[in-house]
Amino acid sequence: MPRPGARASRRPPYTVCAALLLLLTGCAAPGAAPGPTAMHTAAHAPAAHAPAGNAPAAHAPAGNAPAAHAPTAHAPAGNAGAAGPGAAAARRPAAPTGPFEIRMLGQVIRSAIPAESRQALVVTGNSPDSSEATAVLYTRDDPTLGWQPVAGPWPAHNALYGWTDEHYVNDLRTPIGVYGLTAAGGRLEAPGTELPYVQSTAFTASGEGFDGESLEGSFDYVIAIDYNRVPGASPLDPTRPLGEERGGGIWLHVDHGGPTQGCVSLPEDRMEELLRILDPAKVPVIVMGDVAALAR
Repeated sequence: MPRPGARASRRPPYTVCAALLLLLTGCAAPGAAPGPTAMHTAAHAPAAHAPAGNAPAAHAPAGNAPAAHAPTAHAPAGNAGAAGPGAAAARRPAAPTGPFEIRMLGQVIRSAIPAESRQALVVTGNSPDSSEATAVLYTRDDPTLGWQPVAGPWPAHNALYGWTDEHYVNDLRTPIGVYGLTAAGGRLEAPGTELPYVQSTAFTASGEGFDGESLEGSFDYVIAIDYNRVPGASPLDPTRPLGEERGGGIWLHVDHGGPTQGCVSLPEDRMEELLRILDPAKVPVIVMGDVAALAR
């Protein structure tokens, strides 16, 4: 994320965050997330087909009358034998039914979302090296319906050089993966949120971003992304369980109109909305990465 007080340029990038937020550069490679849970429903096979020869099957019609348990398309007429080659095309399984999945997510990413999670902010990068993304908030409050979009799409920014599976300090890439959203804070008073919220002038940002834009107000609202941090701790907590070299301080914060150092940024009104919606009881997570990575 940007460090206040210093001008940044694309080549080479310079630190732009506040001194007390030096600990906030860097991000992480996604580790294995708890509780794989993919919701799939098996397709049901169609009714049995008539046997070869002249003997009628249990479910095959006699003569020209259709059987009660056999679809007309599969029932032979009269004493006809086994179905010919064209019958295979008619024997298609029923369309899958069941709870709605987040379609752009592949099995690997889906299985990393905890079973108990009922809120997921999905941030999809345009490409592995792009700093522009789109965010959509999903909920699954009704297990029979599965995941449903409830807010967005919202424009977003990520790190200057895009995305990474293994983040290190100053690589200017945002970590791919599924991470908890367990604490928030900001320079401004909380807009109304169930998340633990720390208001502090320590969230003051200054200086310029990579495109020369002002960073002022970037940390008015932040939500800590649980990469290489203690879940539930203040966003300002410097603890780095994976080590300092793996970065940290990856936040959702107010967009300043350009790339970040590793965070994800949203327009201020969208940050306010997100803070009001997220509920710790629903175990909210962020699912983030470029479109190809999320499709794994």
